[in-house]
Amino acid sequence: MPTISPADARALMATGATLIDIREPDEHRRLRIPGARNVPVAKLAPVSGKQAVIYHCKSGMRTAGNAARLSAMSDCPAYMLEGGLDAWAAAGLPVEQDRRAPLEIMRQVQITAGALILAGVLLSLTVSTAFVALSAFVGAGLVMAGTTGWCGMARLLAKMPWNRRPAA
Repeated sequence: MPTISPADARALMATGATLIDIREPDEHRRLRIPGARNVPVAKLAPVSGKQAVIYHCKSGMRTAGNAARLSAMSDCPAYMLEGGLDAWAAAGLPVEQDRRAPLEIMRQVQITAGALILAGVLLSLTVSTAFVALSAFVGAGLVMAGTTGWCGMARLLAKMPWNRRPAA
């Protein structure tokens, strides 16, 4: 699938191309390109009847990794936004940001895991060596998440009050 620069993508969108953000909803909610439709990779469906479609993610890596699947999903010309949302913003093109939206779940996992590992190390050095088990437990959870794709901490954090969408 060919790449397209942010400026060329914006020009193509002005003529009717559809922009699809393949990131997860929590990522899209916090920062997005105006007019982009959010359809996560796991929920992609065939795109038809469009002049052209442009897929994007944050940096372009997720889009490139799924290029064959994305290309097969459209019966019209399909492009990848070169550099993703990061390149779009770096080019000075408009983005919408909701600072009230919670951080993306994976960033919350990184912060929480890092804090728990640091706490385990500090407590093992100052209180009891048994606290090293906390760091080991979190480390084992991260290895499991990386190898299986299932992250218990992410599931737990997703249930926290700050991550729940307000009832409409």
